[in-house]
Amino acid sequence: MKITALLTGRGNNTLKDKNVLPLNGHPLLHYPANAAKKSKLITEFYVSSECEAILSEASKFGYKNIIRPNELATETALHHDVLIHALQEMKKNEHIPDFLIVLMANSPTIKSEWLDDCINLILKEDLLTSVVPVVMDQDKHPYRAKTLSKDGSLVSFFDFASNEIPTNRQELPECYFLCHNFWVIRLTNGHLPEVGESPWAFLGHKVMPYIVDESVDIHELFDLERSAKWLYENNISL
Repeated sequence: MKITALLTGRGNNTLKDKNVLPLNGHPLLHYPANAAKKSKLITEFYVSSECEAILSEASKFGYKNIIRPNELATETALHHDVLIHALQEMKKNEHIPDFLIVLMANSPTIKSEWLDDCINLILKEDLLTSVVPVVMDQDKHPYRAKTLSKDGSLVSFFDFASNEIPTNRQELPECYFLCHNFWVIRLTNGHLPEVGESPWAFLGHKVMPYIVDESVDIHELFDLERSAKWLYENNISL
């Protein structure tokens, strides 16, 4: 059984060099890279990037470099295409994973036990196509979302009758948001699932949630403070 980690990150970001920004004295990507290396189940490690700094830092943890073409390192490039490219490069080296553990270089809120829990879940249930961390958040429930009408006033994002949705969050259906720290995906002959729930169809049609307490992916400097607090509270260091 080949269980392969793929760390993904690009150098061309709005927050300059965010994937290697210092967090508690270490480049940010060291945290997901290290968590996967401490997993008891992951056996192979790759990193996909066009950025030399990212490739170099990941190499310190034994990650094999996959040089991402520039067209897959833009703001509009799709993660789906990045994963396909990486799997094609692995195949060239005669490595065809059974399970792909996608790690996001800009998310330090990750634990080795979370990874192993998710991998064990998918190993036990053959029908699962993916297992992904989620956070529950009723405050940001989509039923509470608004958009702008033509005159600039707020209207419901969905076409509801005025009295159809309760104002109390406790009465709303449970709402979960997909985390962007890691995903565990079952492959078929080294290929991603072809059909699944939008917008992450490559996770397949049967995705099991794994509820976690926090997920921070770094987009602003303030996110580093949130991450540092979580790392401290969870006694995670390098």
